[in-house]
Amino acid sequence: MNIPAVVPDQETDDLGGAVYSRMTRMMLALAVLAAPFVWTKFGQDAALAFIGGCAIALLNFYWLKRTIAVLIDTAVSSTNKKPSPTGVMLRFLGRYVLIAIALYVIFKGSAMSVYGLLGGLSLPVGAVMIEAVYQTFRALKHGL
Repeated sequence: MNIPAVVPDQETDDLGGAVYSRMTRMMLALAVLAAPFVWTKFGQDAALAFIGGCAIALLNFYWLKRTIAVLIDTAVSSTNKKPSPTGVMLRFLGRYVLIAIALYVIFKGSAMSVYGLLGGLSLPVGAVMIEAVYQTFRALKHGL
């Protein structure tokens, strides 16, 4: 049995870029809309931690996209040029180091700050839910 190689085509690349752009915009919009609510409901410390968590979540999302792009390029590349495994690993681990540092700094503060940080780190969850609803309505509209 001959299994064909998985090579992304232009349509797949366009869809992936569109989804990434929409999700990034949704995360930014959710952060901007939720930050004032967190500030008024839970206070300044929680709001600042929430904003920090949002920033880490956005950076993490960007790094994850880059890591996946490198892995895909490596898999479909016909050349022997491979990205540095050390660089890929450092970017991968850098996300978790950044989160650990933020948690340590916030644990020195209040418990409400920890909740704010965790809320900010959950930002991609909201963006994924919104994207799922968008894709569902899009599929229904086009009769899929």
